[in-house]
This record gives sequence, C-alpha cells and structure tokens, in this order.
Amino acid sequence: MIFSKTLTYWYSNNKRNLPWRETKTPYYIWLSEIILQQTQVKQGLPYYEAFVSKYPTVFHLAKADESDVLKLWQGLGYYSRARNLHASAKYVAIELKGKFPDNYKNLLKLKGVGDYTASAIASICFNEPAAVVDGNVYRVLSRYFGIDTPINSSKGAKEFKALAQELIDEKHPAEFNQAIMEFGATQCKPKNPYCHICIFNDGCIAFNTNRIAELPVKIKSAKAKKKHFNFLVFISEDDKTILEKREGKGIWQNLYQFPLIETEKNIDVKSFKKQIENEDLLRDVSFELSLYNKEAIVHKLSHQHLYTKFWILNVDKLSVEGVSISNIQNYAVPILLGNFIESFNFQ
Repeated sequence: MIFSKTLTYWYSNNKRNLPWRETKTPYYIWLSEIILQQTQVKQGLPYYEAFVSKYPTVFHLAKADESDVLKLWQGLGYYSRARNLHASAKYVAIELKGKFPDNYKNLLKLKGVGDYTASAIASICFNEPAAVVDGNVYRVLSRYFGIDTPINSSKGAKEFKALAQELIDEKHPAEFNQAIMEFGATQCKPKNPYCHICIFNDGCIAFNTNRIAELPVKIKSAKAKKKHFNFLVFISEDDKTILEKREGKGIWQNLYQFPLIETEKNIDVKSFKKQIENEDLLRDVSFELSLYNKEAIVHKLSHQHLYTKFWILNVDKLSVEGVSISNIQNYAVPILLGNFIESFNFQ
C-alpha cells in the first residue's frame, strides 16, 4: 500500500495536463486509449484532438465512411487500430444504443480492446479496480522489484498482471493506473531515467544493483524481413494517375497505393524497364520512365523493412480509369506514400 500511496502522491504533483484527463466520458477515454496504443503522447495528441473535433460522439464516428476514418488516422500506423475503432463505434452506436460497456469483462468484447485498454477504461470511467499493464508498467515494476521474467512471454504477462493487481489502490484505481503509466513515461523512462531524483530509489532493486539498463527483459523477436517495393507513379497528359485499393488482410488493408511491383533485390532503371514492359497497365502504352529516388527509402515496420523506390511513368493516357492528381490528397494512403505525395511535385 505504501507503493501505491507514494506513486499517487507523485502523480498529483507531476502529471501532465492532457485533455483526456479532464473527463471520464467512456467515448473520449476509449478514443484516447486506442490512439495511444503503440504511440507516444506527443504524437497521439494531435490525432486525438482531430478525432474529437470531427467525430464528437460515438454516433458521429459510427456514421463515418471507413475511408474517412483511415484518412484522419494517416501517419499513426498500425491501421488495424483505425478499422477496429470504426467497427467498435458502429457496434456501440447501433447495438448498444451509444452506451459503452461499463465493466472490464464486457469491454473486452469490443473489437480492438484487449486487457490493457479494458482495464484503463473500466478503472477511469467506472472505478473498477482493474490494473493496467503496458510497456510503462512493465518497466516500472521490473526495475523496482528486480523481476527478470521476459515481459513478452506468457509467464511474464501473467506475473506482471498479478503484481499490478496486488498493488492497485482499490479505492482509487483510476489514479493508481494513470499514475504508474505516467511515472513510466516521464520518470522511469527506457533510457536515461531520472533515478537520482526518483521517489523509489531507496527501494528500487535495479537502481541499487546497477541493473537499470538490463530491465525489463525482453525476448528478442525474429529478424525483420527485407523487401524491395517499387511503386509505379503514372502521370498522364490529362493530369491523372492510378491508385489501387489494397484488398485482403494486411497492415495496409483498405488503404490506397500506386501500383506495386515487388522485386527480389534492388533493381536498376534498365532492368526495371524491361521487367514492366509486359505489365497489363502498360500494354499498348508508350511511356517515359524515370526514377524519383536513386537511393531506396527504407520504411521500417515491426516485422519487415521496406526498401522502396518510386518510378515515374509519363504517359499520353492511362489504360484504366485513373484519379485526378488534384484530388490525390483526399485518399487514405500509408505514411510511406503520404510522404512521397507531399514531397513530389505533380506539375
């Protein structure tokens, strides 16, 4: 109990002023928690404000087209979060008449809501003593208690959840959960934590045994695969280009992209021109080919690294129905393509 009291006292004096801390409305808490999954506050805050402005209630979000939701989400990555957000909004608005589930167990039924998010919403909105465990919490607990069980193992997940549940202040679960997350984010940081001015440094095992850099322990994931992406950027004389909607499962599902050709390795202009001559989009079409970026742009995802080149194809006309270049900014695209569109002059 001393741990939780010390922690919440620190929080009362050091917490950041954030908009979702000024409310207990489930829609806003849920929205903030989904946005902040795998996203730092400084990056997520503008997105939260944009979503609240455009979709002030769950009913507004439920009525939106998925493509508009994805467009507003553009740049945050992990687009399945946005698709799940939209699906859950429709479920709450239509099936639950706009009323969010009011306990941990039922919150888990929402698409995209796992243990951490359900615990956060249940504690903050409904005062349920459900302990949160995220990256910040793993770090604080593993260092303070000197736990070297890997945090990305099933054993670690159970051990840290049980410990957090044991420590939580059952009378004030919202304050405790927000305090331990804030402490991990701003004080007990991954690198260069403020150990010498830490309220817990007397009892912190990691600090007193010089193991700060070693904890928490994480099992190394498999090496990311290396892929070579080649996007075909068509430009016709009537100022149109080709965008294709990605179908099927995948991180970029339902986002738009330029026609894509994947190669086994880096490829030069001469070889690439020969390779694409028989592509359906180029049959009976004369074209001038140029390479926008001589050095591949490396886009790192959690499981793969994309070595990307953008090939510019000037054509008289397109062989398929294209989209107006002046309208290209309205399409939801992966951030990799969004950055290219921002930097490339389509004149």
